[in-house]
Amino acid sequence: MRRLADNLRLIVEDRVFNSIQGVITEKRTDTLLILTGGVEWDLIIPATDNVALPDAGETGRVWTWLYHKEDSMRLFGFCSEARRNTFLELLKVDGIGPKGAVKIMGGISQEELENALDSEDVGRLEKVPGLGKKTAQKMLLALKGKLSHAQVPGGTISPYADLVEALAAMGYDKRAIVDAIAKSSTDLPPSLNAAEKEKELFRQVIQYLSLE
Repeated sequence: MRRLADNLRLIVEDRVFNSIQGVITEKRTDTLLILTGGVEWDLIIPATDNVALPDAGETGRVWTWLYHKEDSMRLFGFCSEARRNTFLELLKVDGIGPKGAVKIMGGISQEELENALDSEDVGRLEKVPGLGKKTAQKMLLALKGKLSHAQVPGGTISPYADLVEALAAMGYDKRAIVDAIAKSSTDLPPSLNAAEKEKELFRQVIQYLSLE
């Protein structure tokens, strides 16, 4: 068992064990069973992510994270890579462990969580199961602005995440920035190299935001 755990830990660290795709065999509130390659995996998963995945009997893909200690090992699952990133960010907050992060994510949607953090709405965070005022305040200090994942239509993580952060630091609204990038990036001349595209995109986005 220990050898298997060590092997899985090495695989995860090498980013090979990134996700599992197979037939979902059972869904509970915060647990998901998925069968692939003759192995049925038992994953701890936020309730909101569980709802977002296909029903039992259908094929689904789950992004994973392995919790590994000398005497225990548990696999955590998420409906998307962005949701797993949110989980990993929550783990950076003092006092929030893996199961606590899952409980928090299961009690509030991604959009609500991002909005509450960005607007410093401690009252909304305190209503989330498993969150008290002190932990909510720690979350605000550690995560404000970090969960608003830069996305373009279709849910793809934007390749211009650094540009989003730079413009946000200048005082522009992050959601408006992402929207401006999505609209402006389609007009970039294909002949430009990567550096030239980013420079031109920066100019166009600034111009677009100044019109709002």
